[in-house]
Amino acid sequence: MKFTCHISIVILFLCFSTVLWAVDMEPRRWAHLPVDSNILAVAAVHTNSDIAFDPVLKIEDGKDEADTIVTSYLHSFNLLGKTARLDLRLPYQRIEWKGMLDGEKRKVNREGLGDPLIRLSVNFLGAPALKGENFRQYRSTHKINTVVGAALGVIVPLGQYKKDKLLNIGENRYIIRPQLGFVHTRDSWSYEVTGTMNFFSDNNDFWDGNKREQKLLSSVQTHVVHTFKNRIWGSISAAYDWGGETRVNNIDKDDKRENLYFALSTGFPVTRTSGIKFAYVGSRTQKNLGADKDHFVLAFSNRF
Repeated sequence: MKFTCHISIVILFLCFSTVLWAVDMEPRRWAHLPVDSNILAVAAVHTNSDIAFDPVLKIEDGKDEADTIVTSYLHSFNLLGKTARLDLRLPYQRIEWKGMLDGEKRKVNREGLGDPLIRLSVNFLGAPALKGENFRQYRSTHKINTVVGAALGVIVPLGQYKKDKLLNIGENRYIIRPQLGFVHTRDSWSYEVTGTMNFFSDNNDFWDGNKREQKLLSSVQTHVVHTFKNRIWGSISAAYDWGGETRVNNIDKDDKRENLYFALSTGFPVTRTSGIKFAYVGSRTQKNLGADKDHFVLAFSNRF
């Protein structure tokens, strides 16, 4: 029973700490960019969570608090006449988990590099590879436009991970993430939909040599974006994910997840090539076990 309880605890915590990666809510994700653009961005994310455990685990008032710095780089290029982009993201995270176990306060802290993301995207409809005056002319004459794109992302297990610890920042496994996106623009309004599937490799060093497997986790997200004449933009977003059941040493954990996400975002230009973004992303579990999370994001980006 002790082994089962420990495994249940760590499965829950791992699910909670990676919830923002699972959906990756990003308005203007499929925006048509001029080729040979380079964008460097730094984002600070503060996260608060309330965690609901199975009563049998005797854990009450479960919470976690995380501060994350995400450095990202984007490069757009011409791929067979279509606009493509390569994204690289590297998070650095500090997390504190705390709660009451058998009536006593418990706290765990971790700090270090998270698992990086590498993603290749191609807008294969409605976004020809253009730059300079040709790009500006195309955008000015296509106020009503539809873009369809596809992407393949990989989360690489390079983050901090200690196989003898229950709680880690890194996951010690690959996550393969194909995506399909659609965005329809009418003048200053854009309507976006993105579908994502997350495939997980096995973690064969899951807490003292145990093996953890996870099934497909699917998600869909949508954004409504309005761009104002002064280049300020705002968006309202919603998303839902489901699936992702886990097995430990070939034992099903009966932990299918369902989460509802909602977000508000806005961006402001600072100079002609740089801008600031503010965002709030909330998530609410639709199961009896799970976490309710609130993410607060401040990001700065510069195009060069």
